[in-house]
Amino acid sequence: MTGSSRAAAAPPVGEVLVDWYATAARDLPWRAQGVAPWAVLVSEVMLQQTPVARVEPVWRSWMARWPTPADLAAAPPADVIRAWGRLGYPRRALRLREAAAAIAERHGGVVPDDVAALEALPGIGTYTARAVACFGYGQRQPVVDTNVRRVVTRLVHGRAEAGNARAANLPDVAALAPQDDARAVRFSVAVMELGALLCVAGTPRCGGCPVRDRCAWRLAGYPPHEGPRRPVQKFAGTDRQVRGRLLDVLRAADAPVTVEALAATWDDAVQRSRCLDSLLIDDLVEQTPDGLFTLPA
Repeated sequence: MTGSSRAAAAPPVGEVLVDWYATAARDLPWRAQGVAPWAVLVSEVMLQQTPVARVEPVWRSWMARWPTPADLAAAPPADVIRAWGRLGYPRRALRLREAAAAIAERHGGVVPDDVAALEALPGIGTYTARAVACFGYGQRQPVVDTNVRRVVTRLVHGRAEAGNARAANLPDVAALAPQDDARAVRFSVAVMELGALLCVAGTPRCGGCPVRDRCAWRLAGYPPHEGPRRPVQKFAGTDRQVRGRLLDVLRAADAPVTVEALAATWDDAVQRSRCLDSLLIDDLVEQTPDGLFTLPA
């Protein structure tokens, strides 16, 4: 058999990744067989800019406490913020509660299976809507997150790093997916897993990649990224850190606290005041008539 014949006989990339995923996948609870679309939606919101290891215990306790959208919609905002804990970006917790209320009111408590209807929910963007339709309802959907964009950029386009236009990769992902709908769903999570485990940012682990022999970036000799470097996000000393410390005090308190108690969280009074104001604007904190501060009722 000639080299060209062997290449022609090679299984498509999508099929290879589905087979690889069958043995390489992490055991994550929201990927288990039969997990409800609501559980998938909660996991996707929690996983935004947050590592899996931090999300899993919070997700488990959250689903035990609020197993349906109606359950979460009925919960007091303060309880929701406390349950969110230190996942970061706590505004997501309130937006998830708003989405739950919309599901209860508009859809009879059932998470919709239509991408457009999902995108119409508060705080639900294109990625999350497609992920819920795909992973929650088994629909054939191209699902593009940061990991998938990086894989497609290297595998298909031969570049080290992706640009900012997430939607531009949707046709690429759709073209790579297997023809069988069930395997196409598995492919959507498989390519995401490849980006999370092997085709990582920085130094990829190409030795274990099941499609390394067809990776355009590898075949081109790993050309370096020529565009501007993405700035490294720091946390220490940022408003995010200050907001987190203020919320820590309020989550731990069983009654409204004084501004003096909050002052102990951070020495820079100007930054602290700015962060407290932003929490008030975001409805994550309320001020009582007597000037105390508390989580929203």
